[in-house]
Amino acid sequence: MKRSSSDAVRPTEAELQILHVLWARGACTVREVHDVLHLDGGSGYTTALKLLQVMHGKGLVERDDAQRAHVYRAAVSKERTQKRFLRDMVQRVFEGSSSQLVLHALGSQRATREELRAIRLLLNKLDKEAS
Repeated sequence: MKRSSSDAVRPTEAELQILHVLWARGACTVREVHDVLHLDGGSGYTTALKLLQVMHGKGLVERDDAQRAHVYRAAVSKERTQKRFLRDMVQRVFEGSSSQLVLHALGSQRATREELRAIRLLLNKLDKEAS
């Protein structure tokens, strides 16, 4: 049974790996997804197929079955998924404080000059909007 809104579904870790493949490469067959994720010969083709079928049922991917090999594409955007996970993390881990999340993130890893420049631009924009 397909859900009406993929926003209500939180992808599992394995489903996120598949979504990353689909976001990066666009529409893919099961074989293509399997080949990208399991280069070491780990999980089998049927595991990838089953995960994609489950994801289709959840509304996370769309399936084109016009050809013999079904082609899957992400039904949820990378940005929307990232925002959903981030909102959840801010609520659960940082008690609703996005500033604490940012302070911890910037304090725990080194940012590149380009990342710092982008952060400054965003802070300037937010500062202007708050004025």
